[in-house]
Amino acid sequence: MFEYLQSKKTRRIVGLMSGTSVDGIDAALVEITGDPLCGDIKLCAFENKPYPDQVKNKIMQLFNTKEANVEQVGYMNFLLGELYAKAVFSVVKKAGLTISDIDFVGSHGQTIYHHPGVCTGKGDTFGYTVQIGEGAVIAARTGVPCVSDFRVADMAVGGQGAPLVPFTEYLLYRRENQTVLLQNIGGIGNITVLPAGGSIEDVYAFDTGPGNMIMDGLMSQFTFGSQSFDEGGKIAGAGIVNIELLSEMCSNHYFLVEPPKSTGRELFGKEYCTCLYHKIRERNICMEDAIATAAEFTAWSIEDSYKRFIMPKDPADQLLIGGGGSYNKTLVKRIKNRMEPWGVQVLIQEEIGRSSDAKEAVAFAILADCTMAGKYNNLPSVTGAKKSVVMGKISL
Repeated sequence: MFEYLQSKKTRRIVGLMSGTSVDGIDAALVEITGDPLCGDIKLCAFENKPYPDQVKNKIMQLFNTKEANVEQVGYMNFLLGELYAKAVFSVVKKAGLTISDIDFVGSHGQTIYHHPGVCTGKGDTFGYTVQIGEGAVIAARTGVPCVSDFRVADMAVGGQGAPLVPFTEYLLYRRENQTVLLQNIGGIGNITVLPAGGSIEDVYAFDTGPGNMIMDGLMSQFTFGSQSFDEGGKIAGAGIVNIELLSEMCSNHYFLVEPPKSTGRELFGKEYCTCLYHKIRERNICMEDAIATAAEFTAWSIEDSYKRFIMPKDPADQLLIGGGGSYNKTLVKRIKNRMEPWGVQVLIQEEIGRSSDAKEAVAFAILADCTMAGKYNNLPSVTGAKKSVVMGKISL
């Protein structure tokens, strides 16, 4: 099978992505022609399949390590495999194709816990991570191979296991005469630096901090769960930033840590948002001002990351925003206000003819193509891994 797939000039792959915001499943049907590292990449169809509320709530429960148990994790691992398989069939149908036209699937899965570094007390440091959405279930339901669980191979050789998308961003966005920054804003924000004319070894990336996570968390707290996000940034746009609160939020030690680094709900998740919400209520800060401050915090974290870790060696020409945060007009405006004075043009993916929604699902189709071809698909310069590896487990 592998020799057959490797010999195919054009491969049709469905990439699947479910991010830290737990909004749903992104499914992208991609055609790749030629070598996985330098071939032609075409997006044929894209769909987002929102999680049913019951499923989303069950996933969110798994983020609480004090309450989640092995039975719940195992059940949701298989349930999400079933839902991912349905998403594959749906996007294939949207493209006007049948499942027999698909060569394989690349699935990131749903991260429920990510801890990039732990000291054992014996001088050893290692990380661990858990993604669910069983690849064997996807393969069994669709009848095509599935590549899944990408992060663990990088972490096994000392990497952070994140971010993984910079590998594909180099293939798709590099330019000879411009330094380009790619800022993804999902639950967590991460940035990729593509130095002008640089090689793939010159790429570096890291998590800038919270993306939508704190804004979403506060929205849920203020509305008692009836609203999970600030649609279009309308509420933040009606508020005034509380400078004192913003200053306290900006003092988090994470922002001083040198890359490579990654973060997640373990630092900026429910516990953080609950503590922040109580502080906001004690100070009689209204919802609009609180959400405005959270949006400014995300914008600040991006500017701070640029000034502290990027600008001194790679002054940038352009920053491209993708992910759900690109639809928050207030957030995008605040990022522009902070970045453009440094000479960095800020655009969203749609302004250059690409899709903010599909970007990461496309990335996992590309990463899976490399896996099936036996090609390295991590970036040690980004993750801190000791060596290049082939990421992804293959279910036939």
